[in-house]
This record gives sequence, structure tokens and C-alpha cells, in this order.
Amino acid sequence: MSKRDKLIDRFLTKPKDFTWDELVRLLAVFGYSELKSGKTGGSRRRFANAEMEMLNFHKPHPGNIVMQYVLEQLIDFLNRQKQLTHERFT
Repeated sequence: MSKRDKLIDRFLTKPKDFTWDELVRLLAVFGYSELKSGKTGGSRRRFANAEMEMLNFHKPHPGNIVMQYVLEQLIDFLNRQKQLTHERFT
């Protein structure tokens, strides 16, 4: 099993210790990259794919652990986009 597959499997279990760095790597698997904002961006982070579909998340601070509701929202979004199908990873 590849690192990518392990990351996706871990994400789907909604672990309580999923880090921001893991979330950024996971989004990259699905074609999303972080958009750089100005100095006033605060902890809000935006991600976009090639079609400019946007995702917004709150970067956790002072820790690095992503909140459970973020994982659940992302799973729902990816399911709606049909990106969490087995065919995507073969």
C-alpha cells in the first residue's frame, strides 16, 4: 500500500490526531493546493483545484490537530464530488 493510500485510509477513520500537514498532503492528492493570502489572512486557509473549486478551512492554532468537524465536512464534500471512489485510487 502506498503512502497516499495509507493517508487516505487514515483520513477516512477520522482520527482525533489528524494534523494540518496531513490535511494539506491529502488535499494535494485530490488536486487542491493552498492559495497564498496576504498578511491579513489570519488562520483561514483557502485551497483550490485546477477548476478553481474552492475549499476553506480554519488552520488550527496554537496546536496542529485538525478539528473533527473539518474532517467530516471534507469527507462529505469529497463524497459529493465523487472523489472518494475506489476507482480514483487504482
